[in-house]
Amino acid sequence: MAIRKLLERNALNIAIVITLVIAFLSLASLKGIPLVKVKNSDKFGHFLAYFTLCMSWLYALKHHPALQLKKHTIMLLLIGYGIVIEVLQSVLTTYRQGDFFDFLANTFGVLLAAFVFQKVARYL
Repeated sequence: MAIRKLLERNALNIAIVITLVIAFLSLASLKGIPLVKVKNSDKFGHFLAYFTLCMSWLYALKHHPALQLKKHTIMLLLIGYGIVIEVLQSVLTTYRQGDFFDFLANTFGVLLAAFVFQKVARYL
């Protein structure tokens, strides 16, 4: 019970940190960091990152009465965030490039998270 209260009190901070970590990992050079290379594994990484991002924001805003937003607004903002990150990769970096399929993976992560959150929220 104490962990749940702690999570509820810090949910907004956690969502902000996840957002910033995704931006950093998306724009930083990961050269020299050993990564397992599997075909299209980066798409799964994008999917998982945006699934987690969406779940964290939905949870955070559900428990933060001053920032109540509709689920669809949150989804649109996160999909827009994914677009901005992909554009920034193309514009700001020489070691990264924006990818339409990354955008699709991001979007599917957001959509599935919203669906799962809606189903799970009924039981919480």
